[in-house]
Amino acid sequence: MFQAQNLQTIESIEYDPIQGRFLVSNSNSVVHVDGDGNGVSTLPSPLAAAYGMEIFDNHLFAIHSNRVKVFDLATNTLVQNVNITGAGFLNGMASDGVARVWVTDFSTKKIHQIDFTDLANPVTILLSNNTTTTPNGIVYDEANNRLVFVAWGSNAPIKALDLTDNTITTLATTTLGNCDGIDKDGLGNYFVASWSPNRITKYSPDFSVSEIITVAGGLSSAADICYANEIDTLAIPNTGNTTVVYVGFDNTPNNINNLALNSDFSVASFEDHWEINHFSAAQKNINYLLLDNQGKVIVSEKWLLENTTNRLIIPNNALPSGTYFLAFPNSKTKAIKLSKI
Repeated sequence: MFQAQNLQTIESIEYDPIQGRFLVSNSNSVVHVDGDGNGVSTLPSPLAAAYGMEIFDNHLFAIHSNRVKVFDLATNTLVQNVNITGAGFLNGMASDGVARVWVTDFSTKKIHQIDFTDLANPVTILLSNNTTTTPNGIVYDEANNRLVFVAWGSNAPIKALDLTDNTITTLATTTLGNCDGIDKDGLGNYFVASWSPNRITKYSPDFSVSEIITVAGGLSSAADICYANEIDTLAIPNTGNTTVVYVGFDNTPNNINNLALNSDFSVASFEDHWEINHFSAAQKNINYLLLDNQGKVIVSEKWLLENTTNRLIIPNNALPSGTYFLAFPNSKTKAIKLSKI
């Protein structure tokens, strides 16, 4: 758990796999949290987010001042500022990780889609004019071509919007009150944050089975949660006491282990592979990710480092030309940029 003086009003958290960090919406700013969960710093202006966020293609998509703003994370600059006509209270956000972003409107009970295929000319579409319940957190379910969202209020149902015909159905009835956030893991399980009771509930992909997740450090009005599939970690922003807590799954430690890599990596590019060299002062296993320019994971593997200079060979003969990133999500080491001609 971390709590810091520069955290003020937190609402949403997202994982940035290229930088190996979490970003937290913090009133009128964005806070960067290192991979070990301890280093906290405010990103430079104009980066800002107040509610839902998504990260892909090395860009931060954020709700701020009741608009959807897009920031280039390589340059920390504002590159798009989308106004949604008739917006009441834009709150939750989801994305397909490629071009489309979806936003819930808490007060008007609407769901909007913004297509950023052409970043300079985004296209906004109203998908649902009345969700009947008050929509809050939302997540994209690619396998079923739908959006799954939770609602504010008592006995809040979990609903889905079919992206084929925009019809809305109820997936599960609950006794939960004031559901704020929802996200899903790589196996299709859903995680829902509720205020009453104050807990995280995990649901099976078809919502037939549920269980309560134990959270070390406790919960206090858990808000817009994030499941970081790259490191199998659920990150939970507590708006009630301005803290962030983490739940690790599989082999990911609960405190998000800091591997403290102690030197730079050298990279050599060849026609059919990349060669990465790194000196380690101690034997250890590290996780690495190969991501494309949109932040999608292509390879996720472990690298055993010996107490010597270590060499990692990554074949790329099956990959198209372009820019790639080698990321080490459990460490403070920033991603390595790789190019294939």
